[in-house]
Amino acid sequence: MVSTIAIVPARAGSKSIPRKNIRPLDGIPLLAYSIEAGLKARQVDRVIVSTDDEEIAEVARAWGADVPFLRPAELAGDATPDLPVFQHALDWLEANAEGLPEIIVQLRPTSPLRPPDCVDNAVERLRRDQTLDSVRGVVLAAQNPYKMWRLQADGTMTPLLDAGVPEGYNRPRQELPQTYWQTGLVDAIRTRVIREQASMSGDRIGALVIDAAYTCDIDTESDWRRTEWLLEHFDRPIVRPGARRPFPKDLRLVVFDFDGVMTDNRVWVDEDGIESVACNRSDGLGIERLRGLGLDLFVLSTESNPLVTARCRKLKLPLEQNVGDKADRLECLLRERGIAAADVVYVGNDVNDAGCMRIVGCSVAVADAHPDVRHLADVRLTRPGGHGAVRELCDLLAAHISNRRGS
Repeated sequence: MVSTIAIVPARAGSKSIPRKNIRPLDGIPLLAYSIEAGLKARQVDRVIVSTDDEEIAEVARAWGADVPFLRPAELAGDATPDLPVFQHALDWLEANAEGLPEIIVQLRPTSPLRPPDCVDNAVERLRRDQTLDSVRGVVLAAQNPYKMWRLQADGTMTPLLDAGVPEGYNRPRQELPQTYWQTGLVDAIRTRVIREQASMSGDRIGALVIDAAYTCDIDTESDWRRTEWLLEHFDRPIVRPGARRPFPKDLRLVVFDFDGVMTDNRVWVDEDGIESVACNRSDGLGIERLRGLGLDLFVLSTESNPLVTARCRKLKLPLEQNVGDKADRLECLLRERGIAAADVVYVGNDVNDAGCMRIVGCSVAVADAHPDVRHLADVRLTRPGGHGAVRELCDLLAAHISNRRGS
C-alpha cells in the first residue's frame, strides 16, 4: 500500500511571471526543485504533479515525477484554493484504483529552497503523533504582528493584535510572544482530513520549525532575482536537482534488464528444482507497439536461465544472458550496431545495472528498484518490476516518439 504521496501543484496560468513553474532557475525548471524534494525523501512513496498543462506535464515527467492526469481548467484559476486541487487528485486516485495514501505532502514550486530533511521530518512528526491532523512548515516571523496595524476609513489605526499584551506595539521585541510565519516549504496532511473535513490542515496542526534562512516565496521578478542570488550564495544545505536527462530526441534502442524489471524478482522453485517466475502480460503489447514505431529492443541479463530465453522468445526480444559486466557488453553492443549511447534508453532495478545507466542517454528505474539505482535514474517509473513497469515505460516512450514526430 502506498503510504505517502507528495503532490506538486503546478498550474500554467501564472500572471506575474509567465510560465513560472517551468522557467529555469539556475538552469533547472522551477518545479524540479519540489519534485526532487519529494523523490529524495525516504518517507515519500510517490511524487505526483497536478497540472492543467501538457508542456508542464512533460517537463515534470522528465524530472522524475508522475503525471497520471491533467487538472481541469476550472481548478487552475488565479483564485483557485488548494483544497479542490487536492480533492481532485484524491478522487482521481480512488476512481482509477491507484490506492489512497495515508498522508499527502504538499510541495509548492514557489518555495524551492528546502533543507534536505524537511519533508521526512514533517511526515515523521505526523506519524509519531496520531493526535495531529497535519504538520506545517513554519519559520520565526521576521516582523511581530503585535507591531502591526489596521488602517481605518478615517485614516486612524487600530492594532492588529491587542489580546494578552497591552500596548504590544509600544513594547520591546523581547517582551512580545514569539510568532511564526507559515512557509510553502512543506505541509503534511492526513488524507482523511482532506476528504472528511474538507480542510488542508484540520484542527490540530503540528509545527515543523525551519531555519528562517530558507524562507522563499517566488511571486514577482524581484523574488526570482533574490532566489537566484540565494542559490549562488547560500551557506546551508538544500535539495538541488541533479541534471536529469530526458528521453533522447533520436531514440534508437531500448535495453531492458530482465529479473526485477520484466519480473517481480521472485522465483518459485518446486521439489524438483524447477523454477518459475511471474511476468506481466500487458508488457507484450507495449513492446510490440515500440517495435512498430521502429525502435530496436534488447535484453541484457546477468542470469543464465531457460525461463528468460522462453519469455524473450515469446516477446521476440533479442537477448544476451550470463553477462558478468553489463556495462562493458553494452558498450560493445553499441559499437557493433553503430548506435550512439546518447540515443539509448536503459531500464534496470539493481546495482549491477548502474554502469549501463551511466552510459546511456537516459536511464530508467522501476518503482521498487534499489535506492542507489532510483537516485541514479533520470526517469523513475511508478510501477514495480513485473507489475506493469515495462508497459508503463513503453507507453511513455510511445507518447514521446509521437510528440516528436508530430512537432
